Amino acid sequence: MRPSGSITALATPFDASGELDLDGWQRLLALQLEAGTQGIVVAGSTGEAAALLDPEYDLLLRTAVEAVGGRIPVIAGTGSSNTLKTIELTRRAARLGADAALVVTPPYVRPTQAGLVAHYRAVASDAALPVVLYNVPGRTGCDMLPETVAALSGHPRIVAIKEARPEPERMSALLALRADDFAVLSGDDPTACRAMLQGADGVISVASNVVPGAFRRLCDLARSRDAQAEAWDARLRELYDFLGVEPNPIPVKALLARMGIGEGLRLPLLPLSATHEADAIRLAGVVQQIETACREHLAA
Repeated sequence: MRPSGSITALATPFDASGELDLDGWQRLLALQLEAGTQGIVVAGSTGEAAALLDPEYDLLLRTAVEAVGGRIPVIAGTGSSNTLKTIELTRRAARLGADAALVVTPPYVRPTQAGLVAHYRAVASDAALPVVLYNVPGRTGCDMLPETVAALSGHPRIVAIKEARPEPERMSALLALRADDFAVLSGDDPTACRAMLQGADGVISVASNVVPGAFRRLCDLARSRDAQAEAWDARLRELYDFLGVEPNPIPVKALLARMGIGEGLRLPLLPLSATHEADAIRLAGVVQQIETACREHLAA
């Protein structure tokens, strides 16, 4: 398995009482498949994995695997602050039918670089699932350096990295590690186009929850070095900015709610502040226009 293209880090829809909105989940999955999304992540940080109970995690993943039916990869978030727990959750995801595991650097505990190598080798060597490394220091307090990725990239069960740092220098260092069996994915929507124009294999995106067609087109253009890529990316800039006004996934869930998918979040996250409500209403219209343009392009 070598993940590539437009991969959506799915939000988890909850109803107004905070329970799973399974109908909304099914509609979100259908939206992604219809738009040409090339992979999905279930129960990542955008999916509020830390707020899910074990039976809910199992239900979401099993339902996603059934809905996808092998058409695209299903990647399960399995990272934790403890190596043994990460191994156990990865085994569980494998039993539920996931194709790969997205394993974030252990949050809060701040391991050394040597500790990261030992952690990931232990998870990958258990061989439950292929592993996608995930570096997002703004959330975890831990930055996995390129030389650490280099030490891990040759492991036969480590197949990719999702890099959420936006600096072009970081992406350039990681792109030097690309191989037939190791992919480099952006984890930062605002710089994903630039990363793919540099040679990245794709993006694991938050924005593609609401503009899956636009992100599939962006990935196709950027990965083929089409001159239209940057212009198309510019159309999405306002959306990127909005998705950063409050912690993820608060803004994207506000937009999904206006699409009839889910209504709420779970504490300690609160709904979008009233300060940004007018922007959410306006962006919901922009999102609809962008997706309509994508459908018209495909139909032409």
